[in-house]
Amino acid sequence: MISADYCRVLARYNSWQNTSLVTAADGLTDSQRWADQGAFFKSAAATLNHLYWADALMLERIKGNERPQDTITHSLTEPSDWSEFKSLRAARDAEIADWADSLTDRDLRGTVAWYPLDGSERIEMSKAICVVHLFNHQTHHRGQIHAMLTALGAAPEPTDIPAMPQSATGA
Repeated sequence: MISADYCRVLARYNSWQNTSLVTAADGLTDSQRWADQGAFFKSAAATLNHLYWADALMLERIKGNERPQDTITHSLTEPSDWSEFKSLRAARDAEIADWADSLTDRDLRGTVAWYPLDGSERIEMSKAICVVHLFNHQTHHRGQIHAMLTALGAAPEPTDIPAMPQSATGA
């Protein structure tokens, strides 16, 4: 279904796009980043935080942790300091890239199981589908952030994979 190479390309895409959004948001004030834009998580900052924490939770699930919420707390408000967020986001992107770089195609076989945050019944799903979800979820929310930043006058880079710089594609 998917390959380790697919994961490596999308991990680089993830890092490139997050860098684009963070760079664009650097030109805004904290008030602008936290302003309610009418999106699902309201603001660009809250959506960036959701994505940061959701990446951690899903990556831990893929790695075999059935209860990552026991050690990772999802928050729309933390980190609240922009400098801290930028540092943590870069570290998370490096973590995702390191994980993808270590994968073999064989690592993408099997299932992933976890207990949802709401305490409902254990979920079990194909590992490959969970990996696709990790990257798809990022793209979904980055699209929202891109739109919010653009509405605030910031200028993130294009989001199309063919626009990704050669240095980011590994080509």
